[in-house]
Amino acid sequence: MQPLNGVRIIEFDGLGPVTFAGMMLADLGAEVVRLTRDASAGPAVFDEVGGAVLHRGRAFVPVDLKSANDRERILHLVDEADVVIEGFRPGVMERLGYGPEVLQARKPGLVFGRVTGWGQTGPLANAVGHDLNYIGLSGVLHAMGEADRPPSPPLNLVGDYGGGAMLLVVGVLAALVEARTTGQGRVVDAAMTDGAALLGGLFQALRGQGMWSERRGANLLDGGAPFYRCYACRDGGFVAVAALEPRFYAALLAGLEIAPAEAVQYDIAAWPALQARLAALFAGRDRNDWSAHFAETEACVTPVLSLAEAPEHPHNQARATFQDGLPRPAPLFDGKAVERGPKSALTLDQMVTKWSHRAG
Repeated sequence: MQPLNGVRIIEFDGLGPVTFAGMMLADLGAEVVRLTRDASAGPAVFDEVGGAVLHRGRAFVPVDLKSANDRERILHLVDEADVVIEGFRPGVMERLGYGPEVLQARKPGLVFGRVTGWGQTGPLANAVGHDLNYIGLSGVLHAMGEADRPPSPPLNLVGDYGGGAMLLVVGVLAALVEARTTGQGRVVDAAMTDGAALLGGLFQALRGQGMWSERRGANLLDGGAPFYRCYACRDGGFVAVAALEPRFYAALLAGLEIAPAEAVQYDIAAWPALQARLAALFAGRDRNDWSAHFAETEACVTPVLSLAEAPEHPHNQARATFQDGLPRPAPLFDGKAVERGPKSALTLDQMVTKWSHRAG
């Protein structure tokens, strides 16, 4: 038995957060079907982006959302589903005839999850944008990067996946628990601006207490602290140093042969000089040499691995974090990963028959 065994989810195919959310829900054991764009509806702008991971574990069914014939069969699937997730701009699902009012009128207990950049309401709700735009509005992007450079894009992890997909998954699961009790579904409005702002809540709280500067690269967790940042090594590799607690900081100084009196941890005025000193030391040896040097200590110094290197690290191998070079489902349940099913192609008729059979 998998955690979401028996839960049936319809994913209206898209890019970014809805795809990641569909992957997560399938990884957790739900039976998810992706309704993809049929060739008769014209070519998609993007096709199979990251599909080896993002599309795993669920069937995909080509459909034409504007076709009356397909509509009837899609609604049959809705009747057998517990959750619908979609990532279109506000109003698109309503114009297609698949909005939450229509679908929940057929099935009141249906959870309808929606993820967008700006949210379903507000003056920007219908504006275009991408991850970088959404996190820019949240205040989080401004805090990232070096002091003398523009803010640095944190891949699309903060908006698309953290603030969007993961908040959608949390909302869907919460609404699903409630629906099992009350018989009434919810409409989940996951906005990447909201989610990114929430992820940045700690820093807003610290700013309100006067403990966080708006200046990048001048704070405890943004690279300003010499004991919490990355350093370049002789061979072009990098190490991550995260010696926040005094005990760990003492271990860092001991490993670098620096006397504690020469490097008082929270003497902020001395941080730039200490950072330069540590940079010179780390530049004198190769990355793996430093990794071995600090391996048995509490200095919190670890190598920064590339995407290619990460699957080969002994810790990741011991936990089987990667399978065939790709990340496996997470988290573990009772020490085991959820077994994901194969990605398969079905016709709409086959999917309707399959779910009708299960219902019987």
